[in-house]
Amino acid sequence: METFLIAKTDSHAVGLTIGTGVFFMSISTHQLECRVSQTLWKAIEAECKRTGDSVAHVVERALANELDLKHHSLFQVSTSSALVEGVFDGCTSVRDLKRHGDFGLGTFEGLDGEMVMLESVCYQVGSGGTACVVAEETLVPFATVTRFCSDETFQIESAVSFKDLLAQIDQRRPSNNLFVAFRVDGHFREISMRAACKAEPGEKLVDAIGHQSQFHAERQKGTLVGFWAPTYATSIGVPGYHFHFINDAGTYGGHVFDLNGENFQVGMHVETDIHLAIPETQQFLSADLSADHRAALERAENATDKND
Repeated sequence: METFLIAKTDSHAVGLTIGTGVFFMSISTHQLECRVSQTLWKAIEAECKRTGDSVAHVVERALANELDLKHHSLFQVSTSSALVEGVFDGCTSVRDLKRHGDFGLGTFEGLDGEMVMLESVCYQVGSGGTACVVAEETLVPFATVTRFCSDETFQIESAVSFKDLLAQIDQRRPSNNLFVAFRVDGHFREISMRAACKAEPGEKLVDAIGHQSQFHAERQKGTLVGFWAPTYATSIGVPGYHFHFINDAGTYGGHVFDLNGENFQVGMHVETDIHLAIPETQQFLSADLSADHRAALERAENATDKND
């Protein structure tokens, strides 16, 4: 029997060099000591030799796979191109979505409101920002989720606008080529949002956004749930930042387009693996997704006026 340690310290810092700077993310670990058979030990050594990974990395990955824990893995249902083309038929349920993550955003069948998932609770935000917990069988045409665990946390004292908040977050984001999930808890002096209203049959995203609900609130305490996606992911996801909000009571939220506030606690979770679930609905299979949807997606994402 062989004895080994998965980790020798309770925490360590992972450094990522970007340009001339090095960014560090503190990652908590636990020490695990156990005895394994000679056969298993030889298999571990062979895997280390094959991949070049450490014993700790090989064992941790094997345990995560065995326990069906997908750390740092982004799971997405459908594509942004399909959403732009009006593919709003539900293809999976909230219950199934939770098998792949506890944190994320998206929409519901028929583009019926905004989705916010936080700590495994899935909210539907409708007209005027009213939010409620949805039933597990509720259908979803598009969503992005992950199992959120902060690789790094940091404070932002205040932000005078949404643009200001994102600029400060940007200073901590490690790369333009990685997907990153962000959780931002704080006090929002003002927050402006919108919520998609159920689309008419045959409507595409830009047309449906034309009759979205827009609203504004003051003195809200809550959480921003969001992602940053690289430019190369245009046909799959929403490039850049995309945030939804839910208040602490779980009764009010929406798709964020402006804010100001203070005392922000930011958690950053870097994704290193992406799983894309392709819908098998007739609407998706027959849709023409060959066009360049970048302009339409940007227009829909940034629309803040019903007459845009």
